[in-house]
Amino acid sequence: MSFKRKIIIKDDPILLAKQAAEIFVASAIRSVNKRGRFSVAISGGSTFRVMHKRLAREPYVLNIPWGKIHIFWVDERCVSQDSHKSNYGTAKRDFINKVPISKTHVHFIECESSPEISVKEYQKILRDFFSFERTRIPRFDLIYLGMGVDGHIGSLFPGQKTLSEKEKLVVAVKGGDPRVNRISMTLPLLNQARHIVFLITGEEKANTVQAVLEGKKLRLPAQKIGPPNGRLTWLLDRGAASLLSEDLNPDKVNG
Repeated sequence: MSFKRKIIIKDDPILLAKQAAEIFVASAIRSVNKRGRFSVAISGGSTFRVMHKRLAREPYVLNIPWGKIHIFWVDERCVSQDSHKSNYGTAKRDFINKVPISKTHVHFIECESSPEISVKEYQKILRDFFSFERTRIPRFDLIYLGMGVDGHIGSLFPGQKTLSEKEKLVVAVKGGDPRVNRISMTLPLLNQARHIVFLITGEEKANTVQAVLEGKKLRLPAQKIGPPNGRLTWLLDRGAASLLSEDLNPDKVNG
């Protein structure tokens, strides 16, 4: 794959979340100035929660043009929105209910009923929102991704057929911990983004980070991320980056 890749390493998850929030603000302002709106797909996880809470605080909340922001989700577990396992429910409590964004701009995945119905509904939401672009695959301004120890992204897990999906924008899957039904964006949709940001922390993921960034064989889902017409940024803390070679990337920034 040919794309612009940058690796940013920070000392701890707090500084990493700060960097991720700053990227959100800068991307939102730039996208609104260029295209009149900002489309972002977010993920769940403890480090993302720190980032999301920052967005609801000054100075971030004051610098984001919330009236032009549209938030989507990379994936969702088919659980109650009140559950702490719900990516939407958690984000709603952490920042969405605390910022001046219209409810019509919050495009969550309704996944408490049938996964198959949820796939059709969310795909329609995506098609309708991006209809003016007249492209086969919608293009997000920014997508945030986490990564599991097994190299999974969103709810796309190693060895699943969904990794080979070429036509659908979203798919229903079952796996992960907890092993429940899930809805996830597909690789073609993710890789169409203008900018993809990985946010990864912890020494327990160092082996996986090394395999993804330095491995020769494309065997992990995270290795399949590379926007051909966009940018890819890896935000890593010291633990997650601990096994990387020093000369991995000339754009590496030590913070």
